[in-house]
Amino acid sequence: MSKRLIATLVGFIAILMWALLALFTAASGTVPPFQLTAMTFLIGGGLGASSWLFRPDALKSLKQPWPVWALGIVGLFGYHFFYYTALRLAPPVEAGLIAYLWPLLIVVLSALLPGESLRWYHAAGALSGLFGTMLIVSKGQGFSIDMRYAPGYLAALVCAFTWSGYSILSRRFASVPTDIVVGFCLVTALLSAGAHLMFEETVWPATLGEWAAILGLGLMPVGAAFYVWDYGVKHGDIQVLGAASYAAPLLSTAVLVVAGFASFSWSIAGAALLITAGAVLASKDLIGKSKKAKA
Repeated sequence: MSKRLIATLVGFIAILMWALLALFTAASGTVPPFQLTAMTFLIGGGLGASSWLFRPDALKSLKQPWPVWALGIVGLFGYHFFYYTALRLAPPVEAGLIAYLWPLLIVVLSALLPGESLRWYHAAGALSGLFGTMLIVSKGQGFSIDMRYAPGYLAALVCAFTWSGYSILSRRFASVPTDIVVGFCLVTALLSAGAHLMFEETVWPATLGEWAAILGLGLMPVGAAFYVWDYGVKHGDIQVLGAASYAAPLLSTAVLVVAGFASFSWSIAGAALLITAGAVLASKDLIGKSKKAKA
């Protein structure tokens, strides 16, 4: 397999890990959002830093120009800050749908990158994924926009542009080692702790199961996922990763159904069809190149 295909598959691991986000979050109890973010990013940063015991030279990767640090901190902390702000200021269904425009934005904005071009099937695949996500989040019952919640909608839109911008611009720093994500995670943990002290009351996990869920969050969806995503968007097919990201809410819902936190519905089946079709369509180039390579 080509390096580009391998990197794309590595990036897709992040999407699989994000599928566990809702389950672990639901199982983490009543820990406030920013406190939970601080705790999980501290675990995620520690996960990466622990590998430096065997690779001491990797510590040098933290010495990067300020634009690299600014991008990472705004991307990781900024996304979570605006996401939780949106959920506080607007109904969660509408805020979640607006925030989840980021995969579509990644596909569209990727056309601005050197060597990339936006084809109709990239956009069509991303739109199909968006419609599938709308089915899941709204449970097939539709949604409405109420301008009373305009500040929350705006925060959700900024959230979408923040993560898509971080993912796209990371390609500009493809030579920066993924070890830098350790620093991004630790600074995000520190800033989230500050936001927690400003806006929330501290609530600690009450059971061993809740602590285990928080550990799981920090190790995977809010830990290793950011490392593999960094590698994927820097070296893989970013348009395919953008469209495939719509699989995260579908997989997340499937996990919740299996775990007993949600029930199956026909809207989930319809979403599965739309998201799968969209991902395949957006991957047209990558699949075609893979077949030619085998031939």
